[in-house]
Amino acid sequence: MPLMRRQSLVKFDAPLCETIVDMPKPQGSEVLVRIERCGLCHSDLHIQDGYADLGGGKRLDTTRGMTLPFTLGHEIAGIVEEVGADAAKELIGKKQAVFPWIGCGQCRDCQNGDENLCVKQRFLGVSIDGGFASHVLVPDAKYLLDYDPLPVNQAATLMCSGVTAYGALKRLVDRPRQRNLLLIGLGGVGMMGLSFAQAMFKQNIAVADLSPAARESALKNGAAVAYDPSEPDVVKRMIKETEGGFDGVVDFAGNEKSMAFAVSAVARGGKIVVSGLMGGNFSLPMVQWVYKRMTIEGFMVGTLAEAKELMALARAGKIKPTPMKEEPMADVQKWIEELRAGKVVGRIVLKN
Repeated sequence: MPLMRRQSLVKFDAPLCETIVDMPKPQGSEVLVRIERCGLCHSDLHIQDGYADLGGGKRLDTTRGMTLPFTLGHEIAGIVEEVGADAAKELIGKKQAVFPWIGCGQCRDCQNGDENLCVKQRFLGVSIDGGFASHVLVPDAKYLLDYDPLPVNQAATLMCSGVTAYGALKRLVDRPRQRNLLLIGLGGVGMMGLSFAQAMFKQNIAVADLSPAARESALKNGAAVAYDPSEPDVVKRMIKETEGGFDGVVDFAGNEKSMAFAVSAVARGGKIVVSGLMGGNFSLPMVQWVYKRMTIEGFMVGTLAEAKELMALARAGKIKPTPMKEEPMADVQKWIEELRAGKVVGRIVLKN
């Protein structure tokens, strides 16, 4: 029997370990993909920890319903090795990216195309085994996307950081005022957001990050201006330079400080999309909410349809690749620690 190697979570809040199991056999519409690349994402760290930070010393337990050992990783691209009886045989040998935000397929949200909102979801690397492995079993061939002629690394990262950044920005596209845009937090998702925003918006794009290296990288990659949130009176300067603040803000960090910064920088009548999961708590005086006429929308990942839109944009050459670093899959724990310490600029992609 062929074997499958995995970098597995065997205990919460503990390093990943290699586990070896029998290769799964695809049934029905399932497909078995041999993984070439899998991106490392900040949410992998939250799953490894077993909780999300709710602020004020409170935690949300994320371990319920999870059986260990478990394989993390959801930014997957690889080659179809085997298919179930109901999947197209011609897929075998094809290079594909894998959409991981898979729902139950039956509920109201799934029927509406919003599988990413499904309560009984089967997200790869989140609730069913994912991509830090030699292979992954995908529930249905419809979640495979052709990515040729893109580089495999770019194709993999489009499936989470890509579709997250694209979906968050898309929530600002229909705003009546489009004078300016601010992106807060320049991790892997924020850097992708900067790349996509240049294809999606006409206005100049400002960025903000505490890291001088991230700010410098953003300026090299098309940002018009980069702010340091820790600089004294920086918000006053931003309001002055923008004549009243930003019409659109995306918070790719999602913590108490980044949200306070976003609220202080947003213009009257502006909108903030929160897409980061760093955690903590956020409160706002009701009067300020009403006086500023601001909108705040939470956003996590996009739909399969949005992933296809994004892939089409990328394949048409309309998106500049973002900074990426390729590392061996066996070193995943080392890079989890580097990411946790805030030492990664751009995206780490793990290679088999």
